[in-house]
Amino acid sequence: MALVFELDPAVTPGLRDGVVALWVDVSNAGGSVGFVPPVAAGDVRPELVKHFVAMTEGRTRLLVGRDEQGGVAATAFLTHNTHRLMRHWVWLYTVMVHPRHQGKGYGRDLLAAVEEAAGRLDGIEAIRLTCRGGEGLERFYSSCGYKEVGRVPGAIRVAPGDERDDITMLLPLPRRA
Repeated sequence: MALVFELDPAVTPGLRDGVVALWVDVSNAGGSVGFVPPVAAGDVRPELVKHFVAMTEGRTRLLVGRDEQGGVAATAFLTHNTHRLMRHWVWLYTVMVHPRHQGKGYGRDLLAAVEEAAGRLDGIEAIRLTCRGGEGLERFYSSCGYKEVGRVPGAIRVAPGDERDDITMLLPLPRRA
């Protein structure tokens, strides 16, 4: 069964707890979403609060994917660029699909929903993201239409002696008529 995606869902305790649980589970499964395992809810919650504050200020939009039980199974945050010369593209952050849903095509579904949502935003012409090298993420994003446009070798220190490249990817959006 496909996920059901919603842009800008109401921020309820259930949504908050669902996103925290997703983030913890993805992180502890080795996902490259800003943490290194082991991670607990208390580690993730302050980062989620930062996203929620940006949402309240109108700088960030949340796209959530729910599974057949209505649980939070996927997320992506689209953040408007605040620089006046770069307001024609958005950043994509915290792209997550729950580990129990891996291999079902939900990552591609999530990115397609992100592309559709970003394409409906006024004046947005592209999506930009960064990903951690050494995980194959750039191949996945490339297979979804993103192009690698930059790489900083060793910019991400996962652990002492374990540095990964910080890879910037870009997806130009189709022009609207």
